[in-house]
Amino acid sequence: QVQLVESGGGLVQAGGSLRLSCAASEFTPALYAMSWFRQAPGKEREGVSCISSTDTTYYADSVRGRFTISRDNAKDMVYLQMNDLKPEDTAVYYCVLTGSQYCSLSRPEHATWGQGTQVTVSP
Repeated sequence: QVQLVESGGGLVQAGGSLRLSCAASEFTPALYAMSWFRQAPGKEREGVSCISSTDTTYYADSVRGRFTISRDNAKDMVYLQMNDLKPEDTAVYYCVLTGSQYCSLSRPEHATWGQGTQVTVSP
């Protein structure tokens, strides 16, 4: 069964950094686009970043220049390095597999989601 497990969330002060990790099992993430979404309290889930199967990267305007998505194909891992964090980055962050090679930051109709990891940024 395809599984995504996120880790690396936590509490950090504004301006700090965190690195989120996504461990994939029962499939080869290198063959697919992998995305990070987030959901803040009372808000819709939104696309944060995506890396295509050819390693082209995409970012939401709100995080471009601060976040970096990457993957380690040898370890079946996907990462999200988050720098210069802001209180508005507070959310549950999800690793997402849509099954496509191509990226989209729109919420997918069909996808496999991880359980999420909480990121809290204090002022």
